[in-house]
Amino acid sequence: MGYPYPPDEKETVVLSQYFGDEGARSYQGWVKRGGYQALEAALAMEPGAVTDVVKASGLRGRGGAGFPTGLKWSFMPKDSGKDHYLVCNADESEPGTFKDREIMRWTPHGLIEGCAIAAYAIGAECCYVYIRGEFTEPLAIMAKAVAEAYANGVLGEKLLGTGPRLEMIIHRGAGAYICGEETGLMNSLEGRRGNPRIKPPFPAQAGVFGLPTTVNNVETLAAVPHIINRGADWYQGICLGNEKSTGTKLYSVCGHVQKPGNYELAMGTPLEELIFDMAGGMPPGRTLKAVIPGGSSVPIMDAEDVKGCLLDYEGVVERGSMLGSGGVIVMDDSTDMVYQIYRLTRFYAHESCAQCTQCREGTAWTVKILERILGGHGKESDLDLLLDLADNMTGTTICVLSDSCAAPVVSGIAKFRSEFDAYLSGARPPALAAH
Repeated sequence: MGYPYPPDEKETVVLSQYFGDEGARSYQGWVKRGGYQALEAALAMEPGAVTDVVKASGLRGRGGAGFPTGLKWSFMPKDSGKDHYLVCNADESEPGTFKDREIMRWTPHGLIEGCAIAAYAIGAECCYVYIRGEFTEPLAIMAKAVAEAYANGVLGEKLLGTGPRLEMIIHRGAGAYICGEETGLMNSLEGRRGNPRIKPPFPAQAGVFGLPTTVNNVETLAAVPHIINRGADWYQGICLGNEKSTGTKLYSVCGHVQKPGNYELAMGTPLEELIFDMAGGMPPGRTLKAVIPGGSSVPIMDAEDVKGCLLDYEGVVERGSMLGSGGVIVMDDSTDMVYQIYRLTRFYAHESCAQCTQCREGTAWTVKILERILGGHGKESDLDLLLDLADNMTGTTICVLSDSCAAPVVSGIAKFRSEFDAYLSGARPPALAAH
């Protein structure tokens, strides 16, 4: 939903049905809208059966990786004798992405219900909701909703008064991008520096406090009650041809469009429809130049790539990028692509945790070389140096932050080489003071 704009007729409204409806925020308001019926239905099932329904639905992680959710739940050990944890990743620090905060702002009990169902399925008696530190309003709304859930017997010693115990704890982050990565998040939860961990062991074997843990994104968990209520077949049926990508997805559209906002679409919707029909297209007199379809960490697409691109996991990969978190950043023909790529790399250099040499040094040197090019002192060999750095930064570190820095550089040089050449030849005046 392109809030504050009303839903477009092409949207498939599920998660965003109550966006803008303040009455849906309270416990009583959520119950009036059918809330907690899915949790009640799940508690009448065996935990394994709940996981099977989610598996059958085809739900995939909406935080960026797109890993099958039910399969991820099934990795949790059975009868291990250890405490299990569920972590809701509400850090949402990917530039260009602003969907999870809207779920928390308008339907906090929907997220709590999804967390409760997931916790029951994996045998967790404790759930952490790790919220980005800057999200002051969503944090306050979620804290109030959790207190209401305790007061009304949803959470606590018995889920809905009949199920197993579930404690829910809101944990506020401190603004580090890297804590959106699941193992960095777990370190942060434990009170340590938010450095990502080497895998294996994977969280299902040794996660928070060394115990079995599942980490799911806000949007992923918010979809679970709808799947339990309406069935796996219903959710699987919401797709436009590709059975590997089912259900709806929230897309955050920003940049050079006339109607920026969140739009909920069936998987497989054409990217052109989202940009031009729903988000209103470019400002008058401008044309499309580039799109980053999945938050800033995925490769850049040019206008030709956008034509015929379908918004599902496989469709975007076919066009050389990734669906990621669904943060659609749109750029028109007024954009200086070299400068925008520099801005992205500067962000990743700043947010690097610095434990891997390839990331610590690679991101910093990438920024310095781009500053030199934009300052009018670049050399032709700088482009080969950037590509060499990117190659050394890709697939060589504990997490994918350095890959995320390399992606816009590699795709940018491939698709907008002439703009780099203009700076190198002096045909374009410097955009930065000399470095």
